[in-house]
Amino acid sequence: MVLIGKTIAEKILSAHSGTDAYAGSIVIAELDFVMGQDGTTPLAIRALENMGVDSVFDPGKVAVVMDHSSPSPIEGVSALHTMMREFGKKTGVTVYDVGEGVCHQLIPEKGRVVPGDLMVGCDSHTCTYGALNVFSTGVGSTDGAAAMASGRLWFKVPETIKVTCTGGLLPGAFSKDLVLYLAGQIKADGATYQAMEFHGPVIDALSVEARMTISNMAIEVGAKAGLMVADDKTLEWFEGRSEKTPCPVSPDADAAYSQEIVIDAGIVGPQVAKPHAVDNVSPVEEVEGTPIAQGVLGTCTNGRLEDLAVAAGILRGRKISPDVRFVVAPASRQVLLDGIEAGYIQTLVEAGAALVTPGCGPCVGTHNGVPSDGENVISTANRNFKGRMGNSNAFIYLGSPATVAASVIEGKITDPRKYF
Repeated sequence: MVLIGKTIAEKILSAHSGTDAYAGSIVIAELDFVMGQDGTTPLAIRALENMGVDSVFDPGKVAVVMDHSSPSPIEGVSALHTMMREFGKKTGVTVYDVGEGVCHQLIPEKGRVVPGDLMVGCDSHTCTYGALNVFSTGVGSTDGAAAMASGRLWFKVPETIKVTCTGGLLPGAFSKDLVLYLAGQIKADGATYQAMEFHGPVIDALSVEARMTISNMAIEVGAKAGLMVADDKTLEWFEGRSEKTPCPVSPDADAAYSQEIVIDAGIVGPQVAKPHAVDNVSPVEEVEGTPIAQGVLGTCTNGRLEDLAVAAGILRGRKISPDVRFVVAPASRQVLLDGIEAGYIQTLVEAGAALVTPGCGPCVGTHNGVPSDGENVISTANRNFKGRMGNSNAFIYLGSPATVAASVIEGKITDPRKYF
């Protein structure tokens, strides 16, 4: 029998299930971590109650995060937050309360997962940690409850699409532009129920933060996970964050892929996703001049320190347009503190930004920054579906932190390359 090499997904799911798993295999796998946020955890808690379960498999491997509606905007949400706090006291799981930040920043930032791990989260953008060589994927609240109770879950091992990014990013173009370009090429269902592996010199050159932007948006093309190898940058990023020992996983040279895609980053300029679909992507030149009423910098896609730095670099010494609101939501309390220390926050606020509590900010549309009817918004978020930010009569465009910063200065969608 000829042995076939394995992808990262196949290796991690094999190791955690104790089986020789390949794409298409059904496995029961042991989990390294389980996470829920305030939009999904209350449902998981109720599911546990319905199961008659009053504890979790390992309190040190479960966390719940208040980030989507943080601070609470209404009494109903306040009751859900109270439920989560009481769940934490009863079970011993970690509770990241209001102001700590976005779940997808906190879990890796706090060292709760490391390369080679398998984890699930009750949030679709759990795929973010693939940038850190973690097989991480989103699940529903009921599956999340089962995972919290048992520490294991069933998986159908996905096929993997290999994406190789060649060349180099041009000035004014960033990892957000690269992943938006990919979405425009393969569309929203281009990787449905598959994993993706990102390789090539462009990925190697990116910071860990920039890589997380790409993995975060793997779900926007239907992927279960967006995986990258753990190189020296990855391992250095984890130093001092975790007591766990990383177990990096790389694909075999003869691994079998369902598809191989090559992207020449040298032809990818700033990209913008137009309303109301993430794959409705065009070069910034095609939408340049579109008036905007609001800009948003933040979310689990682009609310990290590097993103604040890019925006501050453009806005330093400048003011936002008087016709524009600019909402900035750091991805975590630590990012906020680091941004203050580096001077980025002062620069953004002096330019006219409205700073909100670390967390999801305007992205989900539950409170901060809900646009008015007919308004155009340019955001660093990952989704621009109709009604996503709380008003189905508004229009959301997606771009990089640089594109957002340039646009809020001019009051219209602007090519950021003029500022580089």
